[in-house]
Formats: sequence, structure tokens, C-alpha cells
Amino acid sequence: MILFIDACVRENSRTKRLAEALLKKLNEEVVRVALEDISFGVTNETYLKKRDHLISKGAFDDDMFALARQFAEADTIVIAAPYWDLSFPAMLKQYIEVINVLGVTFEYTPEGFPRGLCKANKLYYVMTAGGNYVPTDYGFGYIKTLAQNFYGIKNVELIKTTGLDIIGADEEALLNEVIITV
Repeated sequence: MILFIDACVRENSRTKRLAEALLKKLNEEVVRVALEDISFGVTNETYLKKRDHLISKGAFDDDMFALARQFAEADTIVIAAPYWDLSFPAMLKQYIEVINVLGVTFEYTPEGFPRGLCKANKLYYVMTAGGNYVPTDYGFGYIKTLAQNFYGIKNVELIKTTGLDIIGADEEALLNEVIITV
């Protein structure tokens, strides 16, 4: 099963268009998580106490961990996130905070290093950007580090197109160039 994490909010999202081309090529069952439809709670002390209590009891069947369980069980993960403000939309960070669950998506070794518990063998990160200044440290780099070092997903691939909003750019040609290669 492919887990499609959709952090695109625009009706005609170029990032979603690339992701959908990838999903079509992968041609497997897809479960879509539309982040705009999730009302993420505030991560305050009350929330953290409840979460820590449930983790300490091993009560991972609680609804609080449903998204983490879903992420951990996926065979392949596709994240579609437009490039915003040197990173990605805030709702993707909220999602990551919800799925980053000790005992579900990762555990610690006796030496204190994270070890992944996710079964996915591949994570695709799909993004588009209006300009060409797209350092990967804060967006894709962050996701890649989590996938490889916390979740145990070693095979992480970036699919992107940039420069879409530059005056004179042929947006369709730039998108189609990437769509053909996915």
C-alpha cells in the first residue's frame, strides 16, 4: 500500500500534479492523507502528558497514534509538499510531530540512537518551487534525515521542478519534463 501524504492546498497544485503522475506510474493501492482536512491539536503540556502516559503503557492502539500506525505500516510513502519559505507547509511539520512516536515509528537503541520501525522501503518527496533558490536542508533534507535515521527508510528520492514562476518560464514544459521522467 502507498501512503500519499498530501500537503498541497491549492486546487490546481503543481506539486500535486507531479505526485499524481508518480502515483499513476507506481500503479498500486493508494491511501491519501489530506493534511488540510486534519485538525491538529496544540502540542501543549496536557497533550504531551497524555501522549507520554500512553507511550509508557504501550497503549499504541489509542486514536492518538492512528496516523503513526498508518505511517509505520505503509509499504511506500509519497509526500507532496510545495516549497514554502525555505521549507514546506506548517501542516506537514504538525503531521511529523504526530507520527514521530517512540514505539511505533522508531525506538532507541541501548546506546541512545534511533532505530526505525517503519516497514516502507521507499519514500518519495515531491515538490515544486516558483524560483530556483531551493536549498534542501530545511525541506527535503529534514524529511530525508527523519526517514533514514528515525524511521528506517533508507531509500529516499526527491522529485522536483523549480523556476516555475520566473518571468518567461514555460511552466507546462518544466512540469512535463519532470512528469515524463517519474
